[in-house]
Parts: sequence; C-alpha cells; structure tokens
Amino acid sequence: MQLIKDMEFGGERPLFGSRDLHLDHVTVRAGESAIKECSNIIATNCRFEGNYPFWHVHGFVIDRCFFDVGGRSALWYSDHLKMTDTRIDAPKMFREMTDIEIENVEINDADEVFWRCNRLDIKNLKLHDGRYPFMFSRNIRIDGLESDSKYVFQYVKDVEIHHARITTKDAFWEVENVTVYDSELNGEYLGWHSRNLRLVNCHITGEQPLCYARDLVLENCTFGPECDRAFEYSSVRATINGPISGVKNPSSGCIVAESYGDIILDENIKAPADCELKLWDEQTCFSDCV
Repeated sequence: MQLIKDMEFGGERPLFGSRDLHLDHVTVRAGESAIKECSNIIATNCRFEGNYPFWHVHGFVIDRCFFDVGGRSALWYSDHLKMTDTRIDAPKMFREMTDIEIENVEINDADEVFWRCNRLDIKNLKLHDGRYPFMFSRNIRIDGLESDSKYVFQYVKDVEIHHARITTKDAFWEVENVTVYDSELNGEYLGWHSRNLRLVNCHITGEQPLCYARDLVLENCTFGPECDRAFEYSSVRATINGPISGVKNPSSGCIVAESYGDIILDENIKAPADCELKLWDEQTCFSDCV
C-alpha cells in the first residue's frame, strides 16, 4: 500500500482511480471528486474541504478525519466503509451506500444523511440539525444515538436501536419492522403510519403519539404528560408503566396503564373497535396484553 503523507490536493479529481492508498495528514482543498472511483483506501488524520471526495469508492477506512462545510455530499455510491472518531460539518453525507460501520462520529449538519443506505452498523453517533436522516434506508443497527435533527427515521425498514435520545418531530413515520430499546423519544406525532414498530423500556413525550400504526407493540414504556390523543386508529398492544394523558379511538388490541386521562371513543372509531383499556393490578402482566 502506498503511503501519501503531509500533502495537499485540490482541483478536479486529483486521485481519480487510485488503488491501495494510505492518506495520512492529507488535506483536500477546494475542488471536486478527489478520490472518485477508487478502492482499498485508508484516510487517517485527514481534512476534506472540497466537494464529493468519496464517490464510487469500494472498501475504505476513514479514521480521525474532519469534513469541513465545503466537503458536502462527500460519501455517495460507495460500499464497505469503516469510519471512526470523525467529525463532519457538511450536509448530505452517506447516499446510496451499503455496508457501513460507524463508531464515535459526530455530524453537525445532518441534513439528508444516510439516504437509501443498506446494512449500517452504528455505535455512538451524534446528529445535530438538518432534516430527514436515514430516509429510505434499511437493515440498520444502532447502539448509542443522540439526535436533535428533524423528521428522523422515515420510510426505514428492519431497524434495531439501543440507548438513543431523539428529540425531533414526525419520527419513525411509515417505518416497517423497527424495534427501539431503552431510549428517550421526544417530539410530536411519533410513529404515525408505522408497521411492526416495537418500543421497549422507552420514555415518550410529545403530542398525539403512535397514530395510524399497525401491529404496534409497547413494553414497559412511560409517557410524558403532553402525550394526548394517543393511538388513534392504531392496532396496538401496550403496557404503560404509568399514566396516559389521553387515548383516542384505538382500533384494536389492548392497552394497560396505571391510569387514563381523557378517553375518546366516539362514532369515528374504526372497526373492529375492540381495543381493551385496562388498569394495572396485582393480576395484570404483560402477557395479558400480548
């Protein structure tokens, strides 16, 4: 493997088509597509300032690097990436990619990151600002996520998330086969139109959560006081370890809670309209609702 150390590149495609390179303390200045159509690339302690540096790259490592604001749309149409201990200040990263490993990464403009990606293994990721992270992606496993980006995890499939703190709006819309463990989910309109969404040991805040959901499961979750009109037109099986401020027209299933605030079951409820609302007592257990 060729080592390139302590150098600067700029302009159009300076390393186009390269193979078997180790870039160490390299700076990519203004320009486009610096490392396009390459394979077996290692970048350590590098700085990327130009647009689109890693397009159509197959097999690469990015470690302890920095993507400046100018390095937007830096990682597209590529596969087999391992990224560690890296900071990204540019938007629209990770598009149409497969086989991504990420650990200890901070993205400070998470606008449209991780779009249409497949097979992501993520540990300790921080997302700030931006909209629509993870849109249309699938086969995702995350352990450790902090996010204040808007509209996260829309149209995703086959996702498992552990130890997340997500503050957003309209999260987990139109998702399929998603499980979230031991997490805090803050924001309005959580999980609308989802299919097979499962929340385990989660704390949920925000207005009108979990409506229009199919085959929704909650295990040992808690709700904030602003969670009103929950479960409208949803098929749900839920055990809530505490009170619920309001429930509105769940279509089927069973809900167990410590207490209920407003319960709206009116003429607009959808068939089969047979959801049971129960209170915890000494005989009630999760299996009573699942």
